[in-house]
Amino acid sequence: MRSITAALGVGISALLGVLPASADSLDPALSRLVLNPECHRQQNNGQFSSVGVFQQDSPQYCQADNAAFTKLVNQWGFVLAPNTMHSARSTGYGGFHFSFQGAFTTINDGADYWTQGTQGVRDPTSNAASIVGDPPGMIQVYSAKIRKNFGFGMEGTTGVGFLPNTSIIMGGADARISLLEGFRTGIGGILPDIMGGGSIRTITGTPEFQLTTVGLDASISKPLTIADSAIITPFIGYQYLWIFGDSGLIDATPATDPVGYCGFTGTDVPGNASPVEGDAKNGKNWYSGQPVCAGGEPSDFNNNIVFRPARLQRQRLLFGLNYRYEMVMVGGEFIMDMVDPADAQTDKKNQEFLKGEPRQWTMAFSVGVMF
Repeated sequence: MRSITAALGVGISALLGVLPASADSLDPALSRLVLNPECHRQQNNGQFSSVGVFQQDSPQYCQADNAAFTKLVNQWGFVLAPNTMHSARSTGYGGFHFSFQGAFTTINDGADYWTQGTQGVRDPTSNAASIVGDPPGMIQVYSAKIRKNFGFGMEGTTGVGFLPNTSIIMGGADARISLLEGFRTGIGGILPDIMGGGSIRTITGTPEFQLTTVGLDASISKPLTIADSAIITPFIGYQYLWIFGDSGLIDATPATDPVGYCGFTGTDVPGNASPVEGDAKNGKNWYSGQPVCAGGEPSDFNNNIVFRPARLQRQRLLFGLNYRYEMVMVGGEFIMDMVDPADAQTDKKNQEFLKGEPRQWTMAFSVGVMF
């Protein structure tokens, strides 16, 4: 037991240990998701650009593209959603299941919200980001999980994972109950195992947005014994998924420092009156509290945006197969949308935003020990 726990600890440390060395090409770049890209300069004379430089001649401040943000969160939510990766039978009273998993999920990599909404490769000299990112067709998620039974068919799961080429770390927990398991003879021995439960996943590592997924699922399975020592268990399930995505306060012109651009000397208050405010009001100053600039102007202070919160739903089908030989268990799972993303929404605005968005699917694999 101690050796297995130690091995799991080493595995988790190894997973987390690779994070600092990972590139950040898939990290979100929400400052580019604006309706009026002329608000920040976009130079197209090379692979790398100064996107995010304040464009003084722009007639408007940067405006958030809420549709693009919703589409991006919709796809990230599917990538980071919980999977079951095991049959509808629990580990048994007091049982444990330790596993390492890898999941590979399709994305709409050619869409503007992906190519513009991710950092892309960086110039190793200037650290400037690409004009347009080139995300892969699939995103990888690697995780380690611990599953524990508490009797009466009830069990809990906790785990942590990471995404290569990002700074994102994912964690979460599951709670499930096996409603019908353990029968060996009679009618009960013919019926399949049935399990239901809920799960949650959330992320950290990026200030751009916060994303949490919550799933309710039900599954059925039937173990098939081979030569008294091996068990193959196919399973099928359904999951209703909620996705909660919220952006942080996004600087739409990150390459421009508004304080330096303004020559900031403080706010327009008594003792630090703005000469511009006074002249504009015939010598009277209302002490507006606005920035006071020396040799510059304060326009770039207004180029901060917050996106409309994304509250989305997905309906997913789960198909899987586990193979167990004594303590060792390996498995695979295929997850797909049951309906189009737009059809799964309860909010009309989200239906409008996601109209025409493609379905996604995930292939996941696991290896571990159960006892």
